Amino acid sequence: MPTRTPSPTRPGFLVGGITALALTAGSSAWALDRYVVDHVQVADASAYEAAHGSDGTVLDTDQAVLTDDSWSADGTTITVREVSTGTGDQAVTYFVADLVLSDATVLKSAFAGDSFGTNVIDETSDIAEQNGAIFAINGDYYGFRDTGIVIRNGVAYRDEGTREGLAFYRDGHVELYDETATDAQSLVDAGVWNALSFGPALIADGQVLDGIDDVEVDTNFGNHSIQGDQPRTAVGVIDDNHLVLVVVDGRDTGYSAGASMTELATLMRGLGATTAYNLDGGGSSTMYFNGEVINRPSNGGERGTSDILYVRG
Repeated sequence: MPTRTPSPTRPGFLVGGITALALTAGSSAWALDRYVVDHVQVADASAYEAAHGSDGTVLDTDQAVLTDDSWSADGTTITVREVSTGTGDQAVTYFVADLVLSDATVLKSAFAGDSFGTNVIDETSDIAEQNGAIFAINGDYYGFRDTGIVIRNGVAYRDEGTREGLAFYRDGHVELYDETATDAQSLVDAGVWNALSFGPALIADGQVLDGIDDVEVDTNFGNHSIQGDQPRTAVGVIDDNHLVLVVVDGRDTGYSAGASMTELATLMRGLGATTAYNLDGGGSSTMYFNGEVINRPSNGGERGTSDILYVRG
């Protein structure tokens, strides 16, 4: 298996923003409380989900088959590979995970510390290990802000529709949707298993979307540019219960420069995705398989995040 000037870590980025807020508004205590101090709204999320009707599929892994680049059990198959293209400043390295699921609910989500709230973080690999994952990627970092619909493992945690989201349904299909045109409970009632809120959407109806290289991510304290060549994480849909998850490394000259949004979308389409969606990237971009992080996170090591998508092994 596959075994920059680094950008600031997310906590460092937040502190920079907080300093500015404190200088302009004289509200450092408020800013620290809002953007740095963790606020747990639901502790022991696993128990909360069990009490609220979560019933995801549990695979029979007694006969699981594991190789250096694949894992299969009970009708679910995961295949991972590393791809390198270009040289020098044009070098790009990315990791592809092809997931064929026996049931849509095999792909689960987990929170850092098994707790839902803002600013609660842990490394992707730690969250994965705590949940017995054979495979995981970073999620949408829902805890970085307090807007967006959050549905995890069939349970609604937050109903603050703001942007375009991605909904995974129990019947295996996945679709883009407008968060402002619905509500979390209606989505759960319609069969949504997980709903992610980051973006932008990269591909719809098999076509790379226009304008994605100009999109900024909205945050609780203004818009933040995510353009240019950057580390990226994306999820693509090939068919019902057939997904392709990609992590592009970046900010590492000679190894991987990263990818623009359009480059990421073109890559996803080339992998067969007819729908694709951008997740949290930069230092968060992480792919974990069989007990190790297989990509090279751009901070020189993993950056804490609030959530992961994973398959339990």
